[in-house]
Amino acid sequence: MNYVFQPHAIPSVAVKGTAKRFPVRRIFCVGRNYAEHAREMGGDPDREPPFFFTKPADAVVDTDMEIAFPKLTKDLHHEMELVVAIGKQGESIPGEKAKEHIFGYAAGIDLTRRDLQAAAKAKGRPWDSGKAFDQSAPCAAITPAAEAKNIGGAKIWLTVNGETRQSATIADLIWSIDEVISVLSEAFTLEPGDLIYTGTPAGVDPLKRGDDVVGHIEGLEPIHIKLKP
Repeated sequence: MNYVFQPHAIPSVAVKGTAKRFPVRRIFCVGRNYAEHAREMGGDPDREPPFFFTKPADAVVDTDMEIAFPKLTKDLHHEMELVVAIGKQGESIPGEKAKEHIFGYAAGIDLTRRDLQAAAKAKGRPWDSGKAFDQSAPCAAITPAAEAKNIGGAKIWLTVNGETRQSATIADLIWSIDEVISVLSEAFTLEPGDLIYTGTPAGVDPLKRGDDVVGHIEGLEPIHIKLKP
């Protein structure tokens, strides 16, 4: 195949216990999937159908990376999330079959330019400028599903400079992992390589240059990033 320029490398995420990497095809994110976070953002936590937004595949960042404070924002927020890695194609997937499509799980952070997101919301515009920027989807190594125990009841928390900012359990999800996969697969054919960021607990807050951020989910590898001074 002849290209007019050299194609970019395929974005990928590490896989725990192996030198192989998980090639990222698409990144889907679920909005307001914890009741307390919905409330802190001024939303209604009632169980309305979940909604989704996307990030580019090359927004992924490996753990232990130092990343630049993003352009155009004065209000960068952390959003700690469970990431589900899809390993099998499917569409209109019944909830009881959802786990058959999961390759594994990871700890991730949905970085958000909150001021740009708020400006877009106010004008009824898409959230891309607030969500889909460079290095906005840090993701730790994926733990294969067979090795991940009790994910549905795992604790999830995030610290900034050693101070706990977010803390909850995956059981607090408004829409469960299986339900998220099922609903998303009604709108999109899920493919191997897709990542789903499943929503963030309450406690989102601004980050500043030089901050050291660590996110944890019980049984999974932690995600660690540092913002450049």
